[in-house]
Amino acid sequence: MSLKDLKKLPYLGVGLGLRRQLFQDILKHKKDIDWLEIAPENYIHRGGEPIDRIKTAMEYFPVIPHGLNLSIGGTEDFDPVLINGLKKIFKLLNPPWYSDHLCFNYVDKTYIHDLIPLPYTKEVVKLVADRVKKIQDIFQIPFLIENPSYYMILDHELSEADFISEILERSNCGLLLDINNVYVNSRNHKYDPVKFLNNLPLERTIQVHIAGHLNRGKIIIDTHGESIITEVYKLLGELLKRCSPKAILLERDFNFPKFSELVKEIKKIKKIEKSLKKAA
Repeated sequence: MSLKDLKKLPYLGVGLGLRRQLFQDILKHKKDIDWLEIAPENYIHRGGEPIDRIKTAMEYFPVIPHGLNLSIGGTEDFDPVLINGLKKIFKLLNPPWYSDHLCFNYVDKTYIHDLIPLPYTKEVVKLVADRVKKIQDIFQIPFLIENPSYYMILDHELSEADFISEILERSNCGLLLDINNVYVNSRNHKYDPVKFLNNLPLERTIQVHIAGHLNRGKIIIDTHGESIITEVYKLLGELLKRCSPKAILLERDFNFPKFSELVKEIKKIKKIEKSLKKAA
C-alpha cells in the first residue's frame, strides 16, 4: 500500500471502542461519536448477541477492527484459525483498514496473553516487514502497525523510532500511533516524546489512539482505565501539528466512568483537532 493510497483512505473522525458495557450509551450519544473500534478476536466464530451488536452498530457507525493476537513480530506461521476467522469478520465489516500491535504473542504455539516487545534490530525489521506484506496480501486491505508500550528494553541496534520507521518504509504499511504509549514509554525510559515524534514518518499515520494510564510514581502503566491527563492531550496536539490522521480513538477498556465523562473527553479531542486544522 503506497503512501499515495494511504492518503486516499476515508476520514472517520473521533471514535470510541465498542464495549458491551457501553453499547446502550453509545447508541444514545450517536451524534457525539463518529466511529467505533472492535477487537475482532472477540467476535470470531461467534453468533447471536455479539454479532447482532456489531450489525446494529454498523447501522450508525463505521466499525474498524484492531487486532490483539496476530503476532506480527513472531517467527511462527500465522494461526490459520485466526486468519480464517478474521476473513469472515472483515467480510461483514468491509473495513477501510485493519491494525495490530508491533509485538509478538506466541512462543512454541502457546499464546502468552500479553504484547511482548521486539528487539530493535535490522533482522527483526526484515522479519516484520515481510510478515506485514504477507498480511496485506492475505486480506487485500491496508494494514497498520501500532507502537506498543513496553517496560523492558531488549537487544537493539536501532532506536525505537528508527525501528518503527524502517518497518513502515520497507513494508509500505500505515501507522497506528498510540500517543499515550509514546508518553508512557518516554517517561519510563527517559526520552523526549516530541523528538520521538519528529523521528517518525508521520505522513504514514492513519489512526491515533489516546488513553489514560496509571501513575505509580517510579513507573507509569498503560491501562486504558483512567482519564486522559493534560500532558497526553498536549502531546496529541504536537502530533496533530505534524500530520493529519484519518481517525482518532478514545480507548477506555474498564473502570468506566459516567458516560458523560467519556463524551467530554471525545469533545476535547475534537476541539484540539479542530483548532489545529484551523491554524493550518
